[in-house]
Amino acid sequence: MAQTITRSSRRGSFWASAAVLALCLWSSGAPSVLYPTYAAEWHLTSTVITTIFATYPVVLLGGLLVVGNISDSIGRRQAMLIGIGLILVSGVIFAFAPNVGWLYAGRALQGMGTAFALGAASASLVENNTSSNARLASSLTTASTALGLTLALLVSGTLAQYAVWPQGLSFLVLSVLSAVVFAVVFVMPADAEDARPAWRPQPIRVPRGTVRVFVAATLSVSLAYSVGAVFLSLGASIARDLAETTDLLVVGLLLAVSSVMIGATAIALQRIHTHIAVILGALLSLAGLTVLEIMTRSGSIGLFLVWCVVGGAGYSLAFMGGLQLIGRTSLLAHRGATLSALYLFSYVFQALTAIGAGALATALGLAASIEIIVPLVGVLALASGVFAAVDWHRRTRSTAAVA
Repeated sequence: MAQTITRSSRRGSFWASAAVLALCLWSSGAPSVLYPTYAAEWHLTSTVITTIFATYPVVLLGGLLVVGNISDSIGRRQAMLIGIGLILVSGVIFAFAPNVGWLYAGRALQGMGTAFALGAASASLVENNTSSNARLASSLTTASTALGLTLALLVSGTLAQYAVWPQGLSFLVLSVLSAVVFAVVFVMPADAEDARPAWRPQPIRVPRGTVRVFVAATLSVSLAYSVGAVFLSLGASIARDLAETTDLLVVGLLLAVSSVMIGATAIALQRIHTHIAVILGALLSLAGLTVLEIMTRSGSIGLFLVWCVVGGAGYSLAFMGGLQLIGRTSLLAHRGATLSALYLFSYVFQALTAIGAGALATALGLAASIEIIVPLVGVLALASGVFAAVDWHRRTRSTAAVA
């Protein structure tokens, strides 16, 4: 009976952790549909808009440097609760923001909240996976984050277009959802305290023997996040200009196509070989970037949808494959820190991509900025695919030699 209760409790913790991941990406994507509205009402440039977006990964980076390993010490549950609380407060700040300074503050709280919650929730999924499918944790991580982002875009677009309080209500929804998820995580069983190291800020480090796998995984997740940076920071402006509409629900629906593809791909291909997932993710990302550049020149809304579909599938495979690589090699005592290190480097690429794209869009225009950003992200895609192929080849040779 005790075993049944334990297994049932782990399943509950598993799904609660998935809800935390969805909430993290909901908070990240909640402002995306509204960026053009903020720009119009407060006369903001593309650089300002993308730096608002980039405040999230920049603060998250600082947070990961300081508290990236904290869930290994205070427990996954406690770290998630702190993160959810910060996200809840960020929603209130966004809802009542009277000027652009408040937007920066809200994004900063979202970033710090995610720094506490993301690595802890990802590690909790791995540790509470009671199924025989070892890849389920990474697949559900991808699907959960995609679901959170999809709902954020759809809810924000709908409320921003039709609600009586367009720039506030969607963020109050975020705060209410945060309160619900907080309550769910609060009733999770407490983490085991055996052999838990005392917490102190530590430099980012990767356990010996896992460096090659860590680099392959980080390149893959960084590729996904860089593509996501273009999508979330400039996607609303691209969609609005191509669709020639001020209807924010239409903009939200267009943006949601990509996140739907992310989740659908993760579910459909959850059993794909890890290295194949990374390589396919790189190839599809390259294809999606090519479509994006052609679309920018042609102004075709059809090509925009193709980009969302292909780019979403590429993001999903790159992100899922990277997490699978790191999840199967990281040791329990260092799993939170290792996952946080992976997210840290990935968010560096996301922040650089977003800020660079915004600065270029302000200086040269949206189309010119995309023509510069696309080949740069393409180099990252090539590096990810090549490194994964080399790692796969070496692993295959090592296995054959042992046999």
